Amino acid sequence: MNLNTYQKVAITTVLATIFLIFVGGLVRASGAGLGCPDWPKCFGLWIPPTSVTELPAGFNADQFNVIKTWTEYINRLIGVVIGILILSTFVLSFRYRKSKPAVFYSSAAAFVMVLIQGWLGGQVVLTGLSEWLITLHMMLAMSIMAVLLFAAYKATSEFLTVDLSQNLRRWLFWTGIVLLICTLGQTVLGTQVREAIDLVKNAEESAPREAWLDLIGSIDEYHRTLSWSVFLPGLLIGYLGGWKSGSTLVKKLSLAILGVILFQIALGAGLYYLGMPPAYQVFHLVGVAVLICLEFLLLLVVKNK
Repeated sequence: MNLNTYQKVAITTVLATIFLIFVGGLVRASGAGLGCPDWPKCFGLWIPPTSVTELPAGFNADQFNVIKTWTEYINRLIGVVIGILILSTFVLSFRYRKSKPAVFYSSAAAFVMVLIQGWLGGQVVLTGLSEWLITLHMMLAMSIMAVLLFAAYKATSEFLTVDLSQNLRRWLFWTGIVLLICTLGQTVLGTQVREAIDLVKNAEESAPREAWLDLIGSIDEYHRTLSWSVFLPGLLIGYLGGWKSGSTLVKKLSLAILGVILFQIALGAGLYYLGMPPAYQVFHLVGVAVLICLEFLLLLVVKNK
């Protein structure tokens, strides 16, 4: 499969966006969200300090933690790189304006969304990590990822046609729709769990980490119970695509989806029973992003005739 420059950059940008979600998870899990208390600069500097003695006047030394500061700063730098990649994707998409307008318009949409995302990231910092803004920031990142994936797929769809019976294609498509809706619902519930944890941390600073889930009420129980709504259609996708399909691409996508779902369930159990290890939080978040990508890609592939 020989890819042109746009196709290579678009695919790279999708993967880089998933990586940025991973880094954002690290920032959250490490408590580095306010490692830089201002925006767009960090402690009033374009390159943050490495010690308290380098702090400019007007900043409290108690705000400074070199590890958290540089964790947040690196997160911002990676965000800038992603922004440049998305801009490059948009510029390169002009070649498709007439032949594949969906590529051009979705690339343009991703560019506009990333500008909004940059502004929103600043608001998250300036509001002191407002819970609902963090949720909006994360959901917008997922949306950018999906729009970029759509653009990359539309530009490479000629390489991704699959031979499926009409009946199997229909079953995979509608089961995939149900699975994606349930996954998005679980993602929203997961953000509610995180918001509730943030409220507990702020209200009861002495509460140990392993007690957070016990203090947030029934929302976590709903989130864990409704994991069945993702597992069951995921199991059907794994059966239909993994064992009933003759397409290698559909097999790989279907079994990857089932594998990620099982991994997510295991991580969720680990978060509950092992006292919320930070690493589990990070991989649980990245797992959601990867799962949404795989589910969306399967729907695009199955729909393409």
